[in-house]
Amino acid sequence: MTGQRNHKDLYDVAVIGGGPTGSQTAFKLSQMGYRVIVFEKKPGFNLPVCCTGIVSQECVAAYEIPESVIYHRANGAFLYSPSGKILAVRRGTPQVAILNRPAFNSLWAQRTLEAGSEFCYNSEIKNVKHGKNYVTLEVYRKGNAFVLQTRAVVVSTGFGARLMDGLGLGAAGDFVMGAQAEVETKNNSEIEVYFGSKVAPGFFGWLTPTTENKALIGVLSRRHPPAYLRSLLARLADEGKIVSRDASFTYGGVPLRPLHRTYGDRLLVVGTAAGQVKPLTGGGIYFGLLCADIAANTLHRGLDNGDLSPASLASYERAWKRKLGRELRTGYFARRGFEILNDSQIDSVFRLLKTSGLIEDMEKSKELSFDWHAAVVSHILSQKVFMNVLKSLKPSFNLGKKTE
Repeated sequence: MTGQRNHKDLYDVAVIGGGPTGSQTAFKLSQMGYRVIVFEKKPGFNLPVCCTGIVSQECVAAYEIPESVIYHRANGAFLYSPSGKILAVRRGTPQVAILNRPAFNSLWAQRTLEAGSEFCYNSEIKNVKHGKNYVTLEVYRKGNAFVLQTRAVVVSTGFGARLMDGLGLGAAGDFVMGAQAEVETKNNSEIEVYFGSKVAPGFFGWLTPTTENKALIGVLSRRHPPAYLRSLLARLADEGKIVSRDASFTYGGVPLRPLHRTYGDRLLVVGTAAGQVKPLTGGGIYFGLLCADIAANTLHRGLDNGDLSPASLASYERAWKRKLGRELRTGYFARRGFEILNDSQIDSVFRLLKTSGLIEDMEKSKELSFDWHAAVVSHILSQKVFMNVLKSLKPSFNLGKKTE
């Protein structure tokens, strides 16, 4: 059964945020026959995005991402320790795809339009007011204000939107900031990841090739990401890997823990806005798409039976936590553990990974993947030799403590 509308001006669902997660939610609901409108603050999607756009082959296959929005594929990456030790993490076949994010965003919006959704660009939602049978949105578009009524709302604004402050769902428990730039390279064709206090304390920097002689360079850092990115640019320019240290930066926040609650009265929060992001890498595309599907199915049931109460929509949070909860908890546990290691300790971990055979074991195992980090972390921590080395490092972090 498809959605029933009580009034020609009453939408079934309004999606706030037209990125891949918001578009996927709207796409699924439109396919089910509901009247959906998507509000997007940007004028369009052909703009730089502070996201590297790396997704797994699993994600590409699951969502049938076409070659037209894929720059290229990679078999793995080269990891650089603080002292310059190199660790190759690769398999014999492609493991990831690097997406053209603006093109991917545009494609997902276009298919959503073709499914029947309406798009409203240059539009910011200033307020959300709940009525008995509908939600009223206060919309500002190109200097004009108007109100719109809808039966339900999906928030998919990304991280840090002011709108979230008034929804009463809490805030992300932890987050990090990122800075990224596009640069010209000298025939670099491999993903490179850099660690150390001079690169990004507790986190990492990256150089990811996109098109011929072009790459994305960026850092995640709790403090001063522009300064660390400028330093990484200078380093790689001096090493001859990039042509110039001059570049224009884009910025963004990455939640490391989910919202306290991702549902409310006639309301769901999806994707980065909900904190459905891998804490170890900061990647959120695949998890966001998975949760978009769960959100659409949850709203379908609620719209169909006329129950969009918090008690009814709580099933959304239960469902996505069954799918991703262990991943997010384990990833955050590992993230906090890594964050307190100093440069010497990180070098020790590199030496262990290189000499113990753990990397070779993980490369051969079909159970360990780019997306599902809990299995990777569990595999590493199950190795006695690795745990003995970690204990010898004496980091000020309780490896036996369960994170909430």
